[in-house]
Amino acid sequence: MVQAGGVAGEQLRSFIERIERLEEEKKGIAEDIKEVYAGAKAVGFDTKVMRKVISIRKMDQADRQEQEALLDVYLHAIEGGQLPEKADEASE
Repeated sequence: MVQAGGVAGEQLRSFIERIERLEEEKKGIAEDIKEVYAGAKAVGFDTKVMRKVISIRKMDQADRQEQEALLDVYLHAIEGGQLPEKADEASE
């Protein structure tokens, strides 16, 4: 094994080449995902919403509930303390 400056050259080359192969695979998978989104869009699905659904599904249940609760709190705060349904009921 060739060593330069205390670095094992063959071992380093092996890691670098493996990373390069994985990067190529990742690029191919990203292209496949892009094609799936294009197909979904072609039949009328909203890809922005699909991406959000996928993002939410990746979260564990506790994180999802926390995010939903914070979203509700923030929306409630910027709407002057009234939820839209309650505002409609108050105007009747």
